[in-house]
Amino acid sequence: MHKHRAFTLRRVGQVLSFLVGIALLIGSHHLLAEGLFNAEDSSPNVSRAEALLMRMNLDEKVGQMMQVDMKALKDKADVKNYCLGSVLSGGDSDPADITAAGWAKAVDEYQAWAFRTPLKIPLLYGIDAVHGHNNVKGAVIFPHNIALGAARNPGLTEQAARVTAQEVAATGIRWTFAPCIAVAQNPRWGRTYESFGSAPELAELLGSAEIRGFQGPALGSDSVLACAKHYLADGGTADGIDQGNTICDEATLRRIHLPAYAAAVKAGVGSIMVSYSSWNGKKMHGNKHLLTDVLKGELGFQGILISDWAAIDQLSGDYKADIESSVNAGLDMVMIPAGPGERNNYQDFARLLKELVGEKRVAQDRVDDAVRRILRVKFQMGLFEEPFADSRLRSEVGSSEHRAVARECVRESLVLLKNDHAVLPLAKNIHRLLVVGKAADDLGMQCGGWTIDWQGRTGEVTSGGTTILAAIRKTVSAQAEVIYAAEGGGAGSADAAVVVVGEQPYAEMKGDRTDLRLDPNDAALIERVKQAGIPVVTVLLSGRPLILGTALQESDALVAAWLPGTEGEGVADVLFGDCQPKGKLPCVWPEDVGHLAGQSSTNQPLFTYGFGLTYNRMDSLKAKTKVSEAGQTSAF
Repeated sequence: MHKHRAFTLRRVGQVLSFLVGIALLIGSHHLLAEGLFNAEDSSPNVSRAEALLMRMNLDEKVGQMMQVDMKALKDKADVKNYCLGSVLSGGDSDPADITAAGWAKAVDEYQAWAFRTPLKIPLLYGIDAVHGHNNVKGAVIFPHNIALGAARNPGLTEQAARVTAQEVAATGIRWTFAPCIAVAQNPRWGRTYESFGSAPELAELLGSAEIRGFQGPALGSDSVLACAKHYLADGGTADGIDQGNTICDEATLRRIHLPAYAAAVKAGVGSIMVSYSSWNGKKMHGNKHLLTDVLKGELGFQGILISDWAAIDQLSGDYKADIESSVNAGLDMVMIPAGPGERNNYQDFARLLKELVGEKRVAQDRVDDAVRRILRVKFQMGLFEEPFADSRLRSEVGSSEHRAVARECVRESLVLLKNDHAVLPLAKNIHRLLVVGKAADDLGMQCGGWTIDWQGRTGEVTSGGTTILAAIRKTVSAQAEVIYAAEGGGAGSADAAVVVVGEQPYAEMKGDRTDLRLDPNDAALIERVKQAGIPVVTVLLSGRPLILGTALQESDALVAAWLPGTEGEGVADVLFGDCQPKGKLPCVWPEDVGHLAGQSSTNQPLFTYGFGLTYNRMDSLKAKTKVSEAGQTSAF
């Protein structure tokens, strides 16, 4: 397997010209990573955090507890005016120039304002780099987590996160809101593809691997801060409704949804994001039992507990009461996407939290605990010493070495669901191959949501990637003829057809679906090609299992390719036999809509958890086997 060169962040003061002359608060020695935080830690990081905390006034402490969206800031100077602890780019909040250089310039400018504050506390800039540095044009886009769950390779998952960390750090950003360690129980949920699968052990194993990839062996100056999300049980909501209500007893909550967080804390995760969702009707952002007693007390989490996007606003209609409830429940930092003049903005947050402390409705000790956690992370990451982007890392963004890691992730994640008559692998010297479907030549559909745009989009969404069609053309021999017909024309003269179909891009909120049937137009396209009497290989691009209907019968071979990202050559590698299909389903694949509701006539899925054919032992594996409780939760 390709081993990309080690990622280090040795910044040497290479900052933009407009930053020259800004005084930095530089310690007398470089701090080494200390590993996990603990309350009795007497390391230099903890001592420095405690000393700095003692020098801070209430305004400065409240500022550290705010994370404000880039586009919500009235003026960049408000980073200084409000002593902000963090800025983020959430969703579609991007600079005008979304190249790596453009991002670095923008982020460094915000960081420069932080060093104009009296105490010169650096910003911790955050972004949703959930499958690569997906807001940056030209960055490598990896398969979404559901594909990594199918690959079941923690070493490769860690390597992918390490590549992502290098590309994130190249832009001056040091905090990614990943990994999502939700245990998705219902594919109707629009965030299913952000989950590794339906089994708790997948989230434990692969979530911890991503954390190690982002942060390294221990949180330090060569780290990008990981953020396990969304605590707790966001993947278990009734009917898969985003931001909905998970209904279960605490024993079930602990058995399915808590283990990944215990593993994340053990792996040293530096931050955890709280879920919008509720547990038995109580919003998670106000649940002190789960946030403080369980997470911080029982599990011993010592990092930063951050809210989701304006999520405290859902606690009630009174913003001051929302601040009181969430901070007392255990939040250390609040994500605020609203600007001045809008509802629940950062100016109001600062004023109201100070009032709450003055009225003793929020204890000074609770504020100090929150700020202490934030400062310890910043010291441990070496942000005081190396706060700006290192331009030397920028050449690695979208590099061939990084793309090779993503290609390997694609190869290992594809799940072969059907292969009648050994249609696959295809011969590279095939005389005439027909490639069908708009999705075959659509990079945006390969990547899915959270790709440049929050919801993603179709077409050439980013640069440097390879579509499945382009990958096929690169793979076949010089004598082979590849004909592309989006609507399936000309099938009669071909020796075989590859039909690529799937879901349009989507992300949270807009991705929830009650009807998971394959698009009728896609089903009709497969049927139309099949009528030509040639072998049909269907490649399905989706963020979750779809109800296949007649598409399965009309396909001689069917490959679940998930949302593979920019490296379409990984798909071609499997189709043409350069590597075996290795992926195993990370969740059951329903046969019909009734199965989703527990009302199927057979009460059996189409494919069980863990199912996946190879090119060697297909005759010993059956598409329909009885699912069992053990089979559902055994990842290996």
